[in-house]
Parts: sequence; C-alpha cells; structure tokens
Amino acid sequence: MRISEAGADDVAGLARLLWLNGRDEEPDQQALDAFTAELSEWWGARDGSHVAYVARLDGPELVGMAWVALVPRVPRPGATNRLSADIQSVFVLPERRGHGIGAALVQAAADHAVRLGSMHVTVHSGRRAVPVYERLGFESSRQLLQRYPE
Repeated sequence: MRISEAGADDVAGLARLLWLNGRDEEPDQQALDAFTAELSEWWGARDGSHVAYVARLDGPELVGMAWVALVPRVPRPGATNRLSADIQSVFVLPERRGHGIGAALVQAAADHAVRLGSMHVTVHSGRRAVPVYERLGFESSRQLLQRYPE
C-alpha cells in the first residue's frame, strides 16, 4: 500500500471515489464526468485549504482517500498563525476495507495538519467508524459542540 498526498493528476480518481461514496446519499447525483470537472474547479479554488491523501495498492488506481480541511483561526498576541483542521470524506473501496487503508489515510492527513501547526484535528464520524478514530488517538470532547439547522 502506498499513501501519498494527492495532486492534480489524481482528480479523476478522487472524483470517482467521492462519486461512489455519495451514491447512497445522493440518488440523483450527476454524471461522473461532470462531477470530475466540478471537483477540479472546486479544489483549484481552495488554494491549499483542502488537502487529499490517497491510497494505491499495486497499480495507479486509487483505492481510498482522506481529506483534511485546514482552517485559519483568529490570531492572538504572540500566535498569529493559528490553525485548525478537520478530517473529511474518508472512503475506502468496500472490497479493500479491513486492511488498515483507512487508518493509514487518516493518520497521514492528521500528521499533515499537525506538521503545519494545527492546534487540533477534528472529525465528524459515522458510528461504525468511531472505534477506528479512537484507535488513532481521537477522543470525545466536552468543549466541541455542534448546532444543527432548525
């Protein structure tokens, strides 16, 4: 397994994984080619705020991904480059799950955020993935609250 930071050459593979991941949630989703073009434009406009990590096995095909969104925080005296990070859109092809690919992707994305100086890394997880994140050092926090639209 090879984990690496995604580049422009990976947009089509990332789009495919995002498209596959959204199939059940978005029954009327657009065609893959159209989505690939939109993803390319969207990612290009983010100027480094969203970084994707990808997993490959033996060939060039992507078998998994994890994104990290990097958010600048309001500066404080003596700390003008504060940063937060959020792990997003982790997905591994169903036939490749159970072999540590997702964990390796999340670890790479979280390590990237920490290297850049992120004060904390969050993730909003589905219930089944919580144990994976806990094994990687993520913990519940009483200080992290959510508000849902009414």
